Amino acid sequence: QVQLVESGGGLVQPGGSLRLSCAASGSIFRINVMGWYRQAPGKQREPVAFITNGGGTNYVDSVKGRFTLSRDNAKNTVCLQMNSLKPEDTAVYYCYVLQEGRPYWGQGTQVTVSS
Repeated sequence: QVQLVESGGGLVQPGGSLRLSCAASGSIFRINVMGWYRQAPGKQREPVAFITNGGGTNYVDSVKGRFTLSRDNAKNTVCLQMNSLKPEDTAVYYCYVLQEGRPYWGQGTQVTVSS
């Protein structure tokens, strides 16, 4: 089993920034992909950003240019720097890890963008 612990959510005004962090622990062999999903009220969970163990990144179009994903393979951590936040970014953000074809999820952290 892989355990994921998230931190860094909160309330921020539009245009502000937040940084989410996720640390993986437990039975870690070879994590292939780390990243984040989010789920807004009344909507389905959607992918936000992913990074492979080789450093390749993918972002959903709505966050490109505003969010930056980074990963520390030695520490098994992934961070999402979110800038220029918009009210539509409000959601519960879930850390995601894919190891040997098996997905793991964090418990979620709330991000609220509101004035």
